[in-house]
Amino acid sequence: MASNFLESGHGLCGHESEFGCSKEELCLLMELRGEEAVAKICECYGDVNGLCARLKTSPNRGLDGKPEDLQRRMEKFGANVIPPKKPKNFLELVWAALQDITLIILVVAAIISLGLSFYHPPSAERHNCSSAATVVENEGEAEAEWIEGAAILLSVVVVALVTAFNEWSKEKQFRGLQKRIEQEQKFTVIRGGEMIQIKVSEIVVGDIAQVKYGDLLPADGVLIQGNDLKVDESSITGESDHVKKKLDKDVMLLSGTHVMEGSGKMVVTAVGVNSQSGIIFTLVGAGEEDGNVDQNNWGKEDSRFPEAENKDGPAVEMQPLETETEPEKKKPVQRKEKSILQGKLARLAVQIGQAGLIMSALTVFILIIRFLIDTFWIQGVVWSYACVPIYVQFLVNFFIIGVTMLVVAVPEGLPLAVTISLAYSVKKMMKDNNLVRHLDACETMGSATTICSDKTGTLTMNRMTVVQAFIANRHYKAVPEPDRIPANILDLLVRGIGVNCAYTSKIMPPERVGGLPRQVGNKTECALLGFTLDLLQDYQAIRNEFPEEQLFKVYTFNSMRKSMSTVLKNPDGSYRMFTKGASEILLEKCSKILVNSGRARGFKDENRLKVLKVVVEQMASKGLRTICLAYKDFPVSDGEPDWENEALILTGLTCIAVVGIEDPVRPEVPEAIKKCQQAGITVRMVTGDNISTARAVASKCGILDTEDNFLCLEGKEFNQLICNPLGQIEQERLDKIWPKLRVLARSSPTDKYTLVKGIIDSTVFERRQVVAVTGDGTNDGPALKKADVGFAMVTAVDGIAGTDVAKEASDIILTDDNFSSIVKAVMWGRNVYDSISKFLQFQLTVNVVAVIVAFTGACITQDAPLKAVQMLWVNLIMDTFASLALATEPPTEALLLRKPYGRTRPLISRTMMRNILGQAIYQLTVTFTLLFADL
Repeated sequence: MASNFLESGHGLCGHESEFGCSKEELCLLMELRGEEAVAKICECYGDVNGLCARLKTSPNRGLDGKPEDLQRRMEKFGANVIPPKKPKNFLELVWAALQDITLIILVVAAIISLGLSFYHPPSAERHNCSSAATVVENEGEAEAEWIEGAAILLSVVVVALVTAFNEWSKEKQFRGLQKRIEQEQKFTVIRGGEMIQIKVSEIVVGDIAQVKYGDLLPADGVLIQGNDLKVDESSITGESDHVKKKLDKDVMLLSGTHVMEGSGKMVVTAVGVNSQSGIIFTLVGAGEEDGNVDQNNWGKEDSRFPEAENKDGPAVEMQPLETETEPEKKKPVQRKEKSILQGKLARLAVQIGQAGLIMSALTVFILIIRFLIDTFWIQGVVWSYACVPIYVQFLVNFFIIGVTMLVVAVPEGLPLAVTISLAYSVKKMMKDNNLVRHLDACETMGSATTICSDKTGTLTMNRMTVVQAFIANRHYKAVPEPDRIPANILDLLVRGIGVNCAYTSKIMPPERVGGLPRQVGNKTECALLGFTLDLLQDYQAIRNEFPEEQLFKVYTFNSMRKSMSTVLKNPDGSYRMFTKGASEILLEKCSKILVNSGRARGFKDENRLKVLKVVVEQMASKGLRTICLAYKDFPVSDGEPDWENEALILTGLTCIAVVGIEDPVRPEVPEAIKKCQQAGITVRMVTGDNISTARAVASKCGILDTEDNFLCLEGKEFNQLICNPLGQIEQERLDKIWPKLRVLARSSPTDKYTLVKGIIDSTVFERRQVVAVTGDGTNDGPALKKADVGFAMVTAVDGIAGTDVAKEASDIILTDDNFSSIVKAVMWGRNVYDSISKFLQFQLTVNVVAVIVAFTGACITQDAPLKAVQMLWVNLIMDTFASLALATEPPTEALLLRKPYGRTRPLISRTMMRNILGQAIYQLTVTFTLLFADL
């Protein structure tokens, strides 16, 4: 693209009358990297401020937000929208439906029947060849033989159309939710000097966007201010190393890339199809069949699992999996194996087809042998070439009878019954807050044996609040009154929280009267900001005093530091650093602590141990996340600190406070987990929180019982136990851990994937485990894909834009983010399975009787007493109403009182087979009794 543009006579430093630079010029600029890009910006615009001036925007105040200006920018530079991937059309869905084995058998039988119906041998003297009168057909019957084959094909078309329509309506429903989610996805920009959140689709060239840890950039831009900013560009460049962004080295920020550390501001230079990910998307093509490219998750998922914070808290450093040892080789797209019900139905269809084929062949063989004996032995007919057409006609008729037997044996209504049952269940599950993306996930959930659940937002309410505090050497079991805290300590506390929380985190007024204030941004930081409001202090006043661009240095949170620090420069040249982070880590780095007098005193090891045991452990035992708040002064007399030496900078801290943050357990979750356990489903919690908090929450939820001998591990210990001395994961080691594991704390997304994969691949138990997983973040994608059923949440838990990636990788979307909805999915899944099993019992009873009657009649009369078209349409009509009756039967809680059936249990159990045979014998007895009574 760049070469074509340059050849056309344009350049990077062109002029546009309205904005000072053209769309093409900005696209060319964004194709540059590193110092080359910095040099080109300096050459063409002077610096990034010059670029902002050309785009008529302010680095500090952003655009003025006038509608006419925004509209002109959209017309000039395009809208931030990438055309969606073309969904499968109706004919493609029909073709996919025709891949069902039962339908294939019927199509083959119909084609054979049609072909044979058009064969009419020349007339001959029948009495000289055979006196088998059953073959003699009048002309009208012979001409109507094609109706049978056509009717079979018509029934197949009906089933395929119904199945395709259900798939189409489901996809339409998903697209509708997807559109709603996209409309709700927002990004922070500065307009008119104020930080506001706007829809991603409303971002225009010239906007000043705030970027922070966890963001997935929705547009291309140039960095104008950064704090320790690192970006994962593997989705665009293929490089797995994180790229550090600095104003003097690398300022290009690309859409679809993931901010792994730090924060900053950028001026948007390209949006939509003109952005880097948009250009690649356009070149590759939006209509790829394999679905690898999608406007909603392009560049948002990296198979190398980049380091990132788990949504439940800090995560340990990730380790590569054995399956990731050759990233340079392009691996084929892995498709999930057939669902449990699909596999069983496929095996059953093959078995029924084989049985029908055997009966069909046996019928044809008996008819041929009987014809030969009757014609050449009993009647004594002499072989004659003139009679060959007549013999061929007999043979064709016998084959038609055989095909009829095959059609009678195959349960034609089975695919339609499965489709109707699944479609009805999926529709009803939507009312239970389960949007099913893949129909087979509905019934697979009924066989689930393990659920690996996140904590925050799924088991808990995802509304962080400070409920305890250790301030001035006193432990408050509730938020203290402001006058009980020394003034200087209160000032340090509020000032530290105000500047050392991301400026994108804030408390907003409630949406409705009487509602709770809205928490925008990182939930932990929102809890701290809410704490300052509870102390009757205004954190926004602190932020107005210290705008983000005046912060001297920011050490942003990452999985290695497990803390965040912000440095302010004082007027006298000295510095003050505020720090917050995991209390067990930061307390080790504190040498002083503020006491009730307002002064700092030495923090000895025995005092530190006392605080850890009496305060931190006590808070954690109550399920609270503990955060330590500290500060450090750097006097002028000590000279300029070495800001790159973090180990030295983050020592000698003074502890201001330790706060306990609670995320209450959803009130309905304990009962839901109890139901899962009764149903034979093991629930495991996978979280980034510390082990004490995770254990406490698991106990409140009912995942852990004090009498149980279950394991609670941290991610680091988990990896040590499952890896050999070379650091490779061994299934045998993992098999010794996962059966007793109930809580995995301080875990990374890779730990989650490893656990899910290990459980699925395990052979510890006779039955293969069926695993369901919940997730909402970008890095949850691999685990969601690997699981038998992946549940995605609609709302991002901590403000990290990754929900769209999770939902693309998921099978079911929880529209209320609630664990109790998963239990409802289990009930519906088991109900579908039982409904289909009951339908099979009904269907096979009818088919067994029909096959025996057809076989007996054909052997006795040399003609089929039941025509294929008769059985076909009787079955379709009868099966449709039967399947509707079974499908519309709502699930009951009694379904949760039994264990999962598992993959190896046949759809037709021994008890059901005895019932089928018993009913078949009864019906045959009645049928033959009536027949002989008439004779």
